[in-house]
Amino acid sequence: MENRGSKLLNGSIWKGIVSFAIPLFLGNMFQQLYNTVDSLIVGNFLGSDALAAVSSSGSLIFLLVGFFNGIAVGAGVVISRYFGAKDYDGLRAAVHTDVAFGLLAGAILTVVGMILAPQVLVLMGTPASVLPNSVAYFRTYFAGSLAFVMYNIVMGILQAVGDSRHPLYYLIFSSLVNVVLDLLFVGVLGKGVAAAALATAISQAASALLCFYRLAKSTDVYQVKVKEIRFYPGMLRQIIGIGLPSGLQNSIISLANIVVQTNINAFGAVAMAGCGVYAKVEGFAFLPVTCFAMSLTTFIGQNLGARQYDRAKRGALFGVCCSMIAAEVVGMVIYFFMPYFAAAFDSNPEVVAIATNQAHVEAFFFCLLAFSHGIAGVMRGAGKPAVPMLVMLFAWCIVRITYITVTVHFIPKIQVIFWAYPITWSLSSLIFLIYFLKGSWLYGFESAAKRR
Repeated sequence: MENRGSKLLNGSIWKGIVSFAIPLFLGNMFQQLYNTVDSLIVGNFLGSDALAAVSSSGSLIFLLVGFFNGIAVGAGVVISRYFGAKDYDGLRAAVHTDVAFGLLAGAILTVVGMILAPQVLVLMGTPASVLPNSVAYFRTYFAGSLAFVMYNIVMGILQAVGDSRHPLYYLIFSSLVNVVLDLLFVGVLGKGVAAAALATAISQAASALLCFYRLAKSTDVYQVKVKEIRFYPGMLRQIIGIGLPSGLQNSIISLANIVVQTNINAFGAVAMAGCGVYAKVEGFAFLPVTCFAMSLTTFIGQNLGARQYDRAKRGALFGVCCSMIAAEVVGMVIYFFMPYFAAAFDSNPEVVAIATNQAHVEAFFFCLLAFSHGIAGVMRGAGKPAVPMLVMLFAWCIVRITYITVTVHFIPKIQVIFWAYPITWSLSSLIFLIYFLKGSWLYGFESAAKRR
């Protein structure tokens, strides 16, 4: 049987991590592109208010989707651990439990998202001129919840066993589908913002089906068989145990971002559009951050499962350093070229000015964001997801919200909100650095090895 994770378990560490990370990077880039296409087409065809409506829904969408994606991360850690240890019975149970969880989560998310949309958007202080479009976009997006959740589940399974290439191929295909449908629905047929959400849902469904087909037709040990899709009680406890902190972390950070978005909304629709444009461009800075964090989670999980502790340490150091360098390079590009990027979304000079101002405050600090996410990826791979959850809860939620709430009250300027990010990234990086240097993330694994 071919060991698809061998490049992470054997041979050159940097080649293994980079070769695994590159397809993840390209895949995330295409995913970011088709998220960006929504805003580009909406901003150019429907105007600033419609763009603000799409932008204001982002934090709320991630609040609900992020929790279930966190559980999917936990499942990926469990699967990679069993795969590295060559425990194929445990691997099969984990895979089928993961798929069963995704089906249930998708159904729940559809109902909850569509019901909560108007109430939460009102609580966020969404301006009346933007609210109808925001609700329409949000509800249409969540009507396709099953596609979003299942795509993350099946993609996570493939990545956990070392296959990052096929999810890339499927993302490229779905990205092209999304662009074509966006142009058709919004540009040609003149439909509203809900049509942009529908295009995204259809494209996600296409990539989810392709990933699932790949797993169902595989001849390897992680093949998905429909008749075996169910909850295996012991396995479900493991997945929830590792994934719940990551899910809670995503949701808590999203709550903090909703508070941030509420403060941005108070500055009006132009501020919402400008910050939304910046968020779309900033998403490209997250690409190296996300791909290296995901690579590290899989690399650490597989190598700890195979009891290769020194290799895990060296891989962690390499991956974190690469992530920081790549994020800073992207940050410099965004810093200098943000006015041109922003104008592509919306030619309104006020929108461009706000987006550029935010870039000039935050872009040079992306290395700190990368460091925090990289160490968090290492912690999750080591089965210690509570550590990043607690650090980010403190730094990115409690401190960030307190800073914004207090400071904006005395200095009612939008730049105050922008500075919240570099300040809290610096704080989380300092805490993670101390924890990482102590080596506490490997405690238990090396002790168990010595006892053997």
